[in-house]
Amino acid sequence: MRNWHKFPPPTRPVVMGANGMVSSGSMLASQAGMEVLSEGGNAFDAAVAVAATLGVAETYMSGIGGTGSAVMYVAKERRVRTLNFGGRVPFGLQVEGLKLDALDLGAMAPLVPGNVAGWLMLHEKYGTKDRERLFRPAIDYAGNGFPFTYANNYRTDYFAWRLRPFPTSAAILLTNNGRAPRPGAKVVMPQLAASLTKIARQGREVFYNGELADRIVKHTQRAGGVLSYEDLSTYRPEWADPVSTQYRGHQVFSTAPELCGFQVLEALKIMEGYGPEALRHGDADSLHIQVEACKLAVADRIKYAGEASRAMVPVAGLLSEAYAAKQRARIDMEKAAAVEGESYARPRPAGAISGGSPEEHSGGHTTHFVVADRDGNVVSITQSLGHYFGCGLAVGDTGIFLNNMSMVFDVDPSAPNAIRPGGRGASPYSATITLKGGKFYAAIGTPGGWGITHTTAQMVMNVLDYGMNIQQAIEAPLFRLFSGRNVHMEERVPLNVRRDLEMRGHEITIMEPWPYRVGGGHCLLLDPESGIYHGGADPRRDGWAVGV
Repeated sequence: MRNWHKFPPPTRPVVMGANGMVSSGSMLASQAGMEVLSEGGNAFDAAVAVAATLGVAETYMSGIGGTGSAVMYVAKERRVRTLNFGGRVPFGLQVEGLKLDALDLGAMAPLVPGNVAGWLMLHEKYGTKDRERLFRPAIDYAGNGFPFTYANNYRTDYFAWRLRPFPTSAAILLTNNGRAPRPGAKVVMPQLAASLTKIARQGREVFYNGELADRIVKHTQRAGGVLSYEDLSTYRPEWADPVSTQYRGHQVFSTAPELCGFQVLEALKIMEGYGPEALRHGDADSLHIQVEACKLAVADRIKYAGEASRAMVPVAGLLSEAYAAKQRARIDMEKAAAVEGESYARPRPAGAISGGSPEEHSGGHTTHFVVADRDGNVVSITQSLGHYFGCGLAVGDTGIFLNNMSMVFDVDPSAPNAIRPGGRGASPYSATITLKGGKFYAAIGTPGGWGITHTTAQMVMNVLDYGMNIQQAIEAPLFRLFSGRNVHMEERVPLNVRRDLEMRGHEITIMEPWPYRVGGGHCLLLDPESGIYHGGADPRRDGWAVGV
């Protein structure tokens, strides 16, 4: 926050609050969380209300048929915790000869949904309010209607092709002519309201062992899928200790393997070796360094991340000072390196950098939100259906869209993240929580598929390196890496900088000024002197922050 005046003013003000903060991709969801806080609920209560409401207001992004992950600061315990409610591959999936297309659209694509179990486990452990109260806003909006925004209209219309093959899906959101409702239309989803009401009243039992489980299994199996009663009844989220690293006097925490927070932290650790004289925001040299550091971290994530190898990921080595220095030495200031891509590729593209050897140094489409309360608790959740509307299939008359998070796996059996029956794969969920002097300072996270790991590192640097305020950190121009030397950059990156980077071999693809696909950061920080929360929300989406 120290240098905020040196950067262009953001498109919207930083939201401030003395007693709480909610920032999410929907005004309705942020208001739902703030109402819970105003009634005396804590951040864990409010997180359930926000999560459930996002599944209505952003039906194409997340919902009770999806998966997710939470990173939280628990004030009374003075520690950071993570809860992984990512999905699990159905036990009955036949992987031999499996094609990637089968993991995108249709009944073979869903993992076991984890969101309901994750939300309710979080509430059971730390919540205080009645469960039915927390689901009330989502039920009300689904049952009585909510206003369809311009973003809702655009995304639904653009991806309506994912709904049209499935009559149960098209009936929920598409008009008689197969198009999205117009902006400003009132959209009612009574079937989803009924499903949410059952969960609110009966808890996880109805979803994983009861009536909804029965409907999910029967409908997906009739449609050619393999989700079973055993898959649902045996599913459990997993508590885990986060991974962390020191970065410029702060301790930054993120998700542990098989989730991929270590990629974000490794990129930061490489960047830490460059001082203020080498890093100037928007400068071609600085941007080149940042892109190359992210490539090195991507290569290591591809090499190591996956459920089968999660116990063997050399996190201590990857985040060590010595390994960061070794990786830093691989950066050529005059030449862009090639990278394998966003996931495992064989054969590797010619010239692509490989993952390093840190052992010697050991010593789609998603939404994200963050909630903080007056007691200092902070909950940061990333949740997803995978692609828009997940696998496209809505279950019978439940209004529930199922995810297609199988797409995060590799179908090549030699890959560390190879798909296998009953497996939990490496996922890009990698929100961060930063402590300063042992006390909570910032929660920074975003959606965006594998781009999450790039965007999160950039936003953390915008705050900790460049001193931006939280809204500036979200709005600053972003890049996202793909295969080879291709880098997608927002059009707002100056032309002279892009040309300089192209001279070094970067193959730059220009995105629109405020593209959806780089993410949608919803973040907050705590002023250490005044105790005031600062909240920011992303204009690339329907982002909305509310403070109290």
